[in-house]
Amino acid sequence: MNRVIYAIDQLSKTIGHAFAWCIIILTFGTSYEVFVRYLLNAPTSWAFDLSYIMYGALFYMAGAYTLSRGGHVRADMFSRLLPVRTQAGIELVLYILFFFPGVISLVYSGWSYGNESMHIREMSINSPVGIPIWQIKMLIPVGGALVALQGVAEVLRCIICLRDGNWAPRLHDVEELEKQLLEEAEKGGIEAAKALAR
Repeated sequence: MNRVIYAIDQLSKTIGHAFAWCIIILTFGTSYEVFVRYLLNAPTSWAFDLSYIMYGALFYMAGAYTLSRGGHVRADMFSRLLPVRTQAGIELVLYILFFFPGVISLVYSGWSYGNESMHIREMSINSPVGIPIWQIKMLIPVGGALVALQGVAEVLRCIICLRDGNWAPRLHDVEELEKQLLEEAEKGGIEAAKALAR
């Protein structure tokens, strides 16, 4: 089971890192638009479309990566105080009752929505350029399928935790600055206590 979890986590990481480049494209596109609009008084006709296409692609395709890192918003202020096996049991039930039905509905509905958009070769109505947007709509079922696959890895994590009493490890490539600062402070406090004990 650990190999399956690792493989799914790696897939989510690879896709998440690839689509993170949308942030760079979005930043440069928006900066260019601000420059030409306010300094040269020559706004572009494509900047708005670029911004929502890049943000949409990032949003759809980074969901599985975020889930693999435990980064989605959670209401676990009470459950995290419970024993680890109880946490895993609660999470397993919630994944089965709520997560999978919702994500499978997203994939199903997103497929018909994106497929219809692709068949009519839908273009943006927000600018005179007529930028094709059917590709971004086809990312809805793809992103949903990736989130569902990552959900399988999370269910396997719950099963391992129920069996062994410990959570399966997660890949760590990026951490919140706050977490790093807390760990540094904790290390500093431990070192200071050791120095005082000497």
